[in-house]
Amino acid sequence: MNIALVTCSTRDPRLNPFITEYVHEILKEELSTRPDSPRLSLIDLADQNLPLFSEPAIPSQLPGSDPTPHYVHEHTRRWSAVIRQYDAFIFVTPQYNWSIPAALKNALDHLFYEWKGKPTGIVTYGGRGGGQAGAHLQSILKGLRMHPAETMAAITVGSKTLEFCLANGRASEEDKEAWRGSGVEEQVRSMFAEILQGSRGP
Repeated sequence: MNIALVTCSTRDPRLNPFITEYVHEILKEELSTRPDSPRLSLIDLADQNLPLFSEPAIPSQLPGSDPTPHYVHEHTRRWSAVIRQYDAFIFVTPQYNWSIPAALKNALDHLFYEWKGKPTGIVTYGGRGGGQAGAHLQSILKGLRMHPAETMAAITVGSKTLEFCLANGRASEEDKEAWRGSGVEEQVRSMFAEILQGSRGP
């Protein structure tokens, strides 16, 4: 089983890669206890260079068995080939004005069958945890016929978190302790368990 951990913001500078790495640390520890560990990879939307969606065909109307060659634009075919490799996804996203970044919505809208039917998890962050973005994203993923885990993880970030991360290349131990104390790690582990269960079916 291949699972992708997706960094969903593209601004510069940004906190997203550091939050993704924190989630990655939790999941690597969780995977070390499992004999049948799935493979966990990182995808950064900033590396994909996707322009605004401009495919002439509606993605859901392409052949579901292999939509990749039917896209007009090379960047869409590349993105399709990337996403088709994975069996499940965990989106790590900030909250922008009570929703998700436009870059994430755009990346999702480029495809359909590559997402359809796959279990997924959501980790949000923001000044108050990003719960509104999580609820909105969960609705979008259901529209893509994905299977989002009921448990979502929400990380509250302080005003000095980005400054520390950029200066030190990592999240501070003080922040990690606060996130741990608020139950973030338990949320991530519970969400991950749901994803694995969803990949096996009922």
